[in-house]
Amino acid sequence: MRMVDLIAKKRDGKILSKEEIKWIIDEYTNNRIPDYQMSALTMAIFYQDMTDQEITDLTLAMAHSGEVVDLSSIEGIKVDKHSTGGVGDTTTLILAPLVASVGVPVAKMSGRGLGYTGGTLDKLEAIPGFKIELTEETFIRLVNESKVAVIGQSGNLAPADKKLYALRDVTATVDSIPLIASSIMSKKIAAGADAIVLDVTTGDGAFMKNIEDAKRLAKTMVRIGRLANRQTMAVISDMSQPLGEAIGNSLEVVEAIETLQGKGPADLLEMCYALGSQMVVLANKAKTVEQARLMLEEALSSGKALAKFREMIQNQGGDDSVIDHPEKILTAKYVFDLPAKQSGVITKLVANELGIAAMMLGAGRKTKEDAIDFAVGLKLCKKVGQSIEAGEPILTIHSNQPKEEIQEVIDLLYKNIEIGEDGAEPPLIHAIITE
Repeated sequence: MRMVDLIAKKRDGKILSKEEIKWIIDEYTNNRIPDYQMSALTMAIFYQDMTDQEITDLTLAMAHSGEVVDLSSIEGIKVDKHSTGGVGDTTTLILAPLVASVGVPVAKMSGRGLGYTGGTLDKLEAIPGFKIELTEETFIRLVNESKVAVIGQSGNLAPADKKLYALRDVTATVDSIPLIASSIMSKKIAAGADAIVLDVTTGDGAFMKNIEDAKRLAKTMVRIGRLANRQTMAVISDMSQPLGEAIGNSLEVVEAIETLQGKGPADLLEMCYALGSQMVVLANKAKTVEQARLMLEEALSSGKALAKFREMIQNQGGDDSVIDHPEKILTAKYVFDLPAKQSGVITKLVANELGIAAMMLGAGRKTKEDAIDFAVGLKLCKKVGQSIEAGEPILTIHSNQPKEEIQEVIDLLYKNIEIGEDGAEPPLIHAIITE
C-alpha cells in the first residue's frame, strides 16, 4: 500500500477498508508515515466524513496500537463511564464509590485536566497521600475485594491516539466527529471495560457547543461501542453553566464528600443518579433504570456510598480523615466573595469562561507541564434561574494571591456572569442515546 493512494481515496469520498485503516495506524504509530501525510488524511476525513464501519475500524486499530488492558480476572461486568469534559464535573468522584456500593465493579482509568476542564486524577491527588499509580495486580485485587479503584491511564494505552490527537491540535482537524469519536472510544476499549456509559456534554463549557453536534457524536460513539461488542449508551447533558457549585480540585473533593453525605448540589446529585442508574443496568444489577436509581438512593441515604469512598481512599494510600475534616484540604490563603452589582435573576454563568478564571487562579493547566494548585478555585453561591440582591455574593473565590493581584480574574468573572429580570434554569439532561 501507498499512503498517497489512500489519501487520494479518502479525498475523493471513497470508503477505506479495514485492512487499509489498520495499515495506516500501524505505520503511523511506528513512525513510517510522516506527519504531513497524516495531516492530509485527517483533513480529507474532516471534509469527507467516515462511515460507521470506517470509524469502528479506526477505533479498534487505535485501541490495539498499544497495550490493551485485560480485566477478565475481575468478577462481574465492568462498566466504565466517560465524560467529554466540562466545568465542575465532579461526577467520577461520586459515581465510583456510589455504584461500587451496590456491587458493580468500577475499574476506572482516568486522566488529568488540561485547560479549563478538570481531571479526575488531579482532584483525587488533592487528598493527601492518594496514589493514582498502582500495579495492574494491585488494581485488579482492589476491584475484586472492594469493587472500586481509580488509577491513571497506562502510558502505552492507545499510543496512536496520542500521536494523532497532538497532530489534530495543530492542523485544525480537532472538530471532526469521526476523529473525536474514535479518539474517545479507542481509549475506553483499550481500558478493558465490558460496558461503557458516556456523558456527552453540550453548551458553552463543552466541546460540542450545540445539541445537534452532541447528538451526532453520542450516536456515533454508541454505534462504535456496539460494533466493537461493548454495551454502550450515552447521556447528553447540559454544560452551559458549571455542574454543581465547586470549580477547583480540593473544592470539588469536598463537594463530592458533601454529595455522598446527601448534602450536595441538586444538579450534581441528579446527574450522578442518571449516569449511575445506567451503569447499574448495564452491569445487570438491576432490570430498569428506575430500580437502579432506588438502589443508589438507598446506598447514599444509608451511608454505604460514603463508607465505600472512605474505603477507596484508604485502599489507595490516602488520608480518609479529610471526609470528617475538609478544612485539611481547603487551604487557600485568601477567601473572598464576588458581590452582585445589581439585583435580579442570574441569567448566564458562562461555564468555559468561569473554568478559565479558575485556571488563572492555578486550578488548571495551560500546558501539560504546568503544576496545579489544589487549594484554589471558585464556589458558586447562585446558579442560573436564581434571584440575587445587589451586594449578595454570586460566588466565593479561593486564591493564594491577594485580591488586588487577581483583578484580571475578577474582571473575567463579571464579564461572564449576567443578571437580568428573569431567567430559567437550563435542563440538566437533553437526551438519552441507547442505539
